[in-house]
Order: sequence, then C-alpha cells, then structure tokens
Amino acid sequence: MKDYKKYFPIFEKEKGLVYLDSAATSLKPKVVLDKLMEYYTEYSANIHRGLYPMSERASEEYEKVRGKVASFIGAKSPEEIVFTSGTTAAINLVARAWAENNLKEGDEILVSEMEHHSNFVVWQQLAKRKKLSLRILSLEDFWQEKFGLDKLVNKRTKLMAVAQISNVLGKINPIEKMVAEAKKINPEIRVLVDGAQSVGHVEVDVQKMGCDFFAFSGHKMYGPTGVGALYVCEDRMKEMEPADFGGGMIGEVGIVDSSWAEGVEKFEAGTPPIAQVIGMGAAVDFLMGIGMKNVEEHESKLLEYLLEKLGELEDVLVVNEERHNRIGVVAMVSRVVPSHDLGYELGEKGICVRSGLHCAQPLHNKIGEKYGTTRISLGVYNSIEDINKLVEGIKKIQKDYK
Repeated sequence: MKDYKKYFPIFEKEKGLVYLDSAATSLKPKVVLDKLMEYYTEYSANIHRGLYPMSERASEEYEKVRGKVASFIGAKSPEEIVFTSGTTAAINLVARAWAENNLKEGDEILVSEMEHHSNFVVWQQLAKRKKLSLRILSLEDFWQEKFGLDKLVNKRTKLMAVAQISNVLGKINPIEKMVAEAKKINPEIRVLVDGAQSVGHVEVDVQKMGCDFFAFSGHKMYGPTGVGALYVCEDRMKEMEPADFGGGMIGEVGIVDSSWAEGVEKFEAGTPPIAQVIGMGAAVDFLMGIGMKNVEEHESKLLEYLLEKLGELEDVLVVNEERHNRIGVVAMVSRVVPSHDLGYELGEKGICVRSGLHCAQPLHNKIGEKYGTTRISLGVYNSIEDINKLVEGIKKIQKDYK
C-alpha cells in the first residue's frame, strides 16, 4: 500500500501518532498548509472590490476555487457553489434562505434516523416553529427495495434531508435511487444531501444524484477548518432569499429598502473565509492528484483488515459489520470497557479515536447504545500498522479492566 503519511507534516512532529478520527476532522497535507501561508504572506488582501494587484490576485484565487469545487462534486456551474463555514452552516442556510420562504403550515419534511444532529435538529426546530410535520425514515427502511418512501412521501412532502454516508455506520446510502424514488412519488419534493462524510472518501456527482442541495465541509477532506460549501441547483437558487445581510451581497441600498447582488454573492455577506477557501481549493487539488478511485481503494483495503481484526477480539461488538457499500467509519462497543474510558486509554497510547454519541443520538438510541460507541475512522494517511497498534491497544486495555 502507498504511504501517504509523508504528505502530512504532523507525523514528523508527532512520531508514532495513530490518527483514527478523520470523520471528526482530517489532518492537513503540506500543500494545504503552504497554500494558507501563501495567501497570508503574499497577497493577504480582501477580495472583489480592491483595485490593486494583491486584492485582484486574492479575488482570482478565491473565485478559482468555486470552479474547482463545482468540478469536484459534478455541479454544472461554479454559480451553483456557495461558500459557507461548513456543513452545519450550509444546512442552516437552506433552512433560512429556502425553507423559510417555501414551506408552509401542514407541509412535511422527511429525515432519517441516522442523521447527524446538524441535519436533524435544524429541521426538527423549523418544523416546530412553522407547524410542519417531521417524518422519520427508519434504519430498517434503508434495506427495503423502495426504502419505505412509498409509505412516507406524499404530495405534502416538500423536503427530504438525508446523509450520503452515515458518520456512525459508515454506510453509503443509495442516494441516486432514493432521490429517483421520492421524485417519482412527488415530483415537487426537494432533496438536501449531507455530504460531510463523503467528499473526502468517494467520488461525488450531484447531477447524477439528482439532489437540489448538497452540503459539505473542507476540514473533513484534508482542508482547513471554518470553511465548506453548499451546492444549490440553478432552479432552487432562484427560490432562495438572503439569510445574512451586509457588505458583499448588496445590489443597491436606499433609506427605505435595498436590493441584492445576483447569484451566489447574495449568500456570502461580509468578508468571507478567504484563506480557508483558498486552502480548500488546495485540498481539492490534493485529492484529485491522488485520484478518488485510489483513495477509495486504499481505504477499502484498510477497512477490510480493520473489520477482520476487530472480529477476532473478544467482548467487542461492531455496530455495522457489512463489508460493502460503506467507507472506513466503524463504530464499536467494548463489553468490558466503557466507551469514553476506552477512548481515553487509547489516547494515552497515542491512538486517536472518538467516543460518545457522535452527534447522532437518535441513531444510538435506536441501536440500543444510549451511552455511545467508540468510533474508528480512516483517512489516506492510515496504514496496516496503525490498525495493528489499535487492536493491540484494545486488547491490553480490556485485559487490564477485567
């Protein structure tokens, strides 16, 4: 297997680091860090309105990323990409800029039990405030031929919000089929896809999905924190109103009223995260340089080995044991060591995993693990050696607890 650790400076400083928490945030390759410093040391100016060379270069570098992101996720045009501070902000933007003006009392929103809180609580609270009905797609539904949509979608169902990949189960949901089935029942339904766990691990094509909105974060795909993007198909863009007001999104301002800029600028009020956007562009270049098929192959081999080794451990339950249609996100439970204790003890050995509910409490309640699970999540920098250290660490900690 190819060694990708050499591209990540943190491993030079933290010798022996075993980082298995990429679903929370990924480490950053040198090319991304260099791009951030390039902005701050060579052309650290504000964008779009400066008429001097540094500002013009910053504007060019910033807008270039819009095209890179559009190509990376299969959008038709850069004008379908809105920069945000991350997936959470992107989903909230859809709620405030689209749903607020297009959903009315009695309409229905469909979400799944496996959603991250960012794609669950947003709709739960909107439904309460606007007197909408929140309907739930159960875990069992995902294993049915029609995903239970024939029983859940009707003419009142105006939005379906679902993750492409579960941040707990690692399951890749058949979004393309789900969207087609939902729109067959109700052609007027709109679909939002949470892509936080997918863009850094699998090829994404929003046009093939047929979704209306697609949200993701830069920091989960080897980019900086504090930046992400929202894909909005052209037709939905026309239905959206600004959610934030201020500089950069203005057409004209009068004493009584104002008008807004055209296109994506309407949704990017204030000074944007310029350095972070430019850094996210470098992360796209990094992934495209490796090739998403190679990323998938690398992580798939590691996942196979990880599941095999975890399966050999006594008193360990893997929540989702399927080998296909998933990425390297594995939630497990030790019947000997509580989840948080296991995470802490592994951390003391330089092995970084995540313990808790992973912002997916309804899912954990459903699977009967209300106190949480220990999540292992892979990235391109991981290796067989990392997994061996993890498994040996779990063995020793369980032995010490008995």
